[in-house]
This record gives sequence, C-alpha cells and structure tokens, in this order.
Amino acid sequence: MGMQQRTKKATNVTLDQAMLEDAKALGINISQAAEAGVRAAVREAWIEENRESMEAWNKWVEENGLPLEEFRMFGV
Repeated sequence: MGMQQRTKKATNVTLDQAMLEDAKALGINISQAAEAGVRAAVREAWIEENRESMEAWNKWVEENGLPLEEFRMFGV
C-alpha cells in the first residue's frame, strides 16, 4: 500500500519565545511538533463536530443490530 504524498506550505506561527528556545535546546523539530499539534486539534474538532451523528448511529446499531449482520462470515 503506497503512502499518499502531501504538499506542505510554509506558514508563520507565533510561539512563546521561552518555549521555543527550550524546544530548540532539546532538539525538537518545531515544524513537526506544530503539525502534530494541529493534526490533533483537527481530529478533536472533527470528533466533536460529528459526535451527535456517531452517537445516533451507535444507538441505532444497539436497537437494530448491524446492517447485513446475517451475512457475516466470522464471529465476534
């Protein structure tokens, strides 16, 4: 399975100076750390935005079972 190539874009970010100095002293890659933080924030926001739909689906499955469950070829 191949990895999807993503295009990166340079961005200006304002960070606390002391934290930035500490991170650099510890050898932390600021770009990678910032990207990881933004990725986590996006994931959390998506989950929160879609929480109601996911809860409704889970409730439906609890009440009705999985769609096409009769055709499952494996046990749970």
